[in-house]
Amino acid sequence: MITQLKFVGIPTADQERALRFYTEKLGFAVATDQPFNDKQRWIELRIGNSPTRVVLFTPDGHESRIGSFFNGSFTCDDVRATHRQLTERGVEFVAEPSEQPWGEYAIFKDPDGNQFVLSSP
Repeated sequence: MITQLKFVGIPTADQERALRFYTEKLGFAVATDQPFNDKQRWIELRIGNSPTRVVLFTPDGHESRIGSFFNGSFTCDDVRATHRQLTERGVEFVAEPSEQPWGEYAIFKDPDGNQFVLSSP
């Protein structure tokens, strides 16, 4: 049976720029950074103690869709505090923290335009 999600790919046009954003602004840690082919590296990032990794990579043939086809959500303990912290680091939010019946959330985007929900557990 399936036991967990190993990694999720986040498409990027510029791996170095994306790597700086995810490590310096979001605080992710590099787990793997090695050559993949003549155009890209295989970059896996750790998120805290989560076993799921983030991969900064764009599959061949998907370059024109960067910033338009990723849909994902990250969880944090305190949405408003994390929103404040990330805003201070220069992260752009497209939706400010909001309370909903299911919890609190905000939405930010990366330098490629990929949008992510930041939600309460």
